[in-house]
Amino acid sequence: MSRLGAFAPGGIMAEYTFPQKLLAELLGTAVLVFIGVGSVPATLIVGGTAPFTMAELGIISFAFAMAVIAMIYAIGHISGCQINPAMTVMLAATGRMPWRDVPGYIAAQLAGATLGALAIVGVLGHKAVDVGLGIAAYHPHVGAGQAFVAEAIGTGILAFTVLGSIDKRAPGGFAGLAIGLVVFAIIIPVAPATSAAINPARVFGPMLIGQSYGASVQWSQIGVYLSAEFIGALIAGFVYVACSARRVPRLAAATPAHAATEGVSA
Repeated sequence: MSRLGAFAPGGIMAEYTFPQKLLAELLGTAVLVFIGVGSVPATLIVGGTAPFTMAELGIISFAFAMAVIAMIYAIGHISGCQINPAMTVMLAATGRMPWRDVPGYIAAQLAGATLGALAIVGVLGHKAVDVGLGIAAYHPHVGAGQAFVAEAIGTGILAFTVLGSIDKRAPGGFAGLAIGLVVFAIIIPVAPATSAAINPARVFGPMLIGQSYGASVQWSQIGVYLSAEFIGALIAGFVYVACSARRVPRLAAATPAHAATEGVSA
């Protein structure tokens, strides 16, 4: 797999320039936020105020999943379609991409998330801000510790699925579906606790735009989100590496002469 293959279906990417990859990450993250996060205020504007019914939560989860699947197949062959700083750091930490590319990727993702949140306001107007703009926040009955656990587990499941689906030993061409569907699944149990951000860019962009338009923003919670998401992704990444490592058989590791000798003596 290409070192920057990341979410590319089949793990193969043609050669693109670094600016092209950054532009793809910016656009992909913007689309994720516009469709996924934008589905939250859209649901509230159309259907009334929170809390969501399970059917409404399902629609929001579906919007995030479809955005992820679409972007993986649209830009996966260009940048790997990471569109998530926690995934970028995890991929670098597990040797799937060079660390030198990480700052550029994260900057592009944060800029894309900000543009995506701005696009929500542009399409839905100030009503989107009035209903919260889909800004991530853990709910009043949820403490910081519980929120940390929820985001760490959710992001960890996502990271584990990412590494498994892009592994060159996995069936080719299904990474987009696997990753999109696990995003759908994660949101269902995690959203009632923390809005299921599982993505530092998705947290930051709407918060920044929401603040600029006068929305209520819980900046004191951002540390919990970011630490949980990066830690959860890193732990899951190392767990996947540990459980997927293959041992080299003794005979395969031996020299041809030794292998022949061992075969005869056996």
